[in-house]
Amino acid sequence: MAEPAMVDRGIQSLIAATNHLKSSLEKSKAIGLALERTSPRFDEIKQRLPSLEAAVRPIRADREALVAVGGHINRAVGPAAAVLKVLDAVHGLEKSLLSDPKNDLSGYLAVLKRLEEALRFLGENCGLAIQWLEDIVEYLEDHSVADEKYLSNLKKSLKGLREFQQEKARLDGGLRDAALDKLENEFRRLLKDNSVPLPMAPPLGEQACIAPPQLPVTVIHKLQAVLGRLRANNRLEMCVSIYVEVRSSNVRASLQALDLDYLDISVTEFNDVQSIEGYISQWGNHLEFAVKHLFEAEFKLCGDVFERFGSNVWLDCFSKIAAQAGMLAFLQFGKTVTDSKKDPIKLLKLLDIFTSLNKLRGDFNRLFGGAACVEIQSFTRDIIKKLIDGAAEIFWELLVQVEIQKQIQPPSDGGVPRLVSFVTDYCNKLVGDKYKSTLSQVLLIQKSWRSERFQENQLTVEILRIIKMIEQNMEAWMKAYPDQTLAHFFGMNNHYHLYKSLKGTRIGDQLGDSWLKEHDQYKEYYATVFLRDTWGKLPSHLSREGLILFSGGHATARDLVKKRLKSFNDAFDEMYKKQSTWVVPEKDLRERVCQQIVQAVVPVYRSYMQNYGPLVEKDASSSKYVRYTVVALEKILSSLYIPRPMRYGSFKGTPPSEKLRNDVDLRRTTSAVV
Repeated sequence: MAEPAMVDRGIQSLIAATNHLKSSLEKSKAIGLALERTSPRFDEIKQRLPSLEAAVRPIRADREALVAVGGHINRAVGPAAAVLKVLDAVHGLEKSLLSDPKNDLSGYLAVLKRLEEALRFLGENCGLAIQWLEDIVEYLEDHSVADEKYLSNLKKSLKGLREFQQEKARLDGGLRDAALDKLENEFRRLLKDNSVPLPMAPPLGEQACIAPPQLPVTVIHKLQAVLGRLRANNRLEMCVSIYVEVRSSNVRASLQALDLDYLDISVTEFNDVQSIEGYISQWGNHLEFAVKHLFEAEFKLCGDVFERFGSNVWLDCFSKIAAQAGMLAFLQFGKTVTDSKKDPIKLLKLLDIFTSLNKLRGDFNRLFGGAACVEIQSFTRDIIKKLIDGAAEIFWELLVQVEIQKQIQPPSDGGVPRLVSFVTDYCNKLVGDKYKSTLSQVLLIQKSWRSERFQENQLTVEILRIIKMIEQNMEAWMKAYPDQTLAHFFGMNNHYHLYKSLKGTRIGDQLGDSWLKEHDQYKEYYATVFLRDTWGKLPSHLSREGLILFSGGHATARDLVKKRLKSFNDAFDEMYKKQSTWVVPEKDLRERVCQQIVQAVVPVYRSYMQNYGPLVEKDASSSKYVRYTVVALEKILSSLYIPRPMRYGSFKGTPPSEKLRNDVDLRRTTSAVV
């Protein structure tokens, strides 16, 4: 009975176990389905575990480490927050600084100054904030308060911050450079808009007035304000370049009105004395006007604009303007004159150049005397040395040059040689008011360079030696004429030229009245001898000997008159042909000589024709013997010895023979007496 009972209990237990197993399987299946549905959440939790672990690590860290890290964090948060606040302020300035400074320059400069202060703060505090943050990372790492991956990310971020901080220009994203560029453009605009070429009308022969400041005071103040900000940002050099560019261009534009093309003339062109005569006079006036009117004003303006930045800055600025605006071109012209060939006439031009530079010596020393103008100084010194050496060389060689001319042939027209007229006029100029003091100064300087002594009267002594050498040349030339008549004619001309050219001059005063009187007497002597041996012989051909006139005329008397008129005409024609090319340059002497010839010939001819002309006039061949009327003869004699340039205006004019025939009727007209 016991066994069935045990079987039943076993079955019951098995059934219960089976049911329990079924129930467990159902629960497992339900759990499996639930787990399957929550699997993504587990994956998410798995991914967050490291960060959660890092977040709870401080909770797991030592209490003392957790307390200490709070102080480190508090010290870093303050500077970092301040830096962030200033960065936000910098971003707030962007709109104002990217606008045009022209609209509100003072406001723009104030905003830019705020930016500079902000950047200065950032530059000083970014490093401090980063240092505190680095201290936190170092503490966390040393005390294992944070996860290694977390620390690695922090270190990487701090490294980027450090690199960013070292590139200070990136703190404002290039805003300051953009603003400074705008200020430079505004500086240029202010200069250009207010730099107007001056109306150039130099009062030639008068001292040029000094120009007033060329920029309004308000503009100068604006320029100074802009310069202050740009200089604070190391951009002063760029401002100077802009200033020099604009102002030198303005000066050049002002000078263009003076027509300075001649400054570029070559040395070869300068060798033509006639072409440089006017240029040098222009150059002196233009240089004085440019220095006193333009460069003086630029010098003052540079000082006004750059006065706050030291004399070296504005003097350097002015020197660049002077060089670029044309000062060196003026000096180059002077150098070209010194480099041209050493003709005596060039001495006066060298003295003119020296006078102009010497007159402006004080202005040159003041305007161009600084270290910044070394190029102009060197150029000027070189020119002055060449001027002095060149002028002295020409002067001391004058005597030798005059003496050499003794060997040339005297003029075929009996006139005054070019050398005589040139030297007398030249020497008068050298000792005249315009050149004497300058030439003496030049010779004194040149002698001092050679450690030689220059006597006070040495200039006059040398000039007198030159004049006396001219006298010796005249004597040699007179002896060179094979025709004594022409020699006397030459002597008359040249002694009178010396007398007239030197009388009443400083040279004449030094030579004395007796010297002048002697030459006047020589002139009279040679004139008398010349007239006696030439035109004075003509009346002898009109002798009245053997002529007995009757009321009805007489054949013998008529033949004798014809013969004597023919002899007179032939002698006259021959003499006129010979002397028609001779000249008397001095008008008063020429008129006097012609008058004496007329007085010697015409009255005799008139009387002869009045008395004996009727014997011939009725003859069919009268024109053969009566070639000239009295009026025609007088005109011919009165028109002798006129220099061709005066007579015809040009060497290319009508030939003398044709001109004479046009002016004077050589044929007999109605009456030989008229």
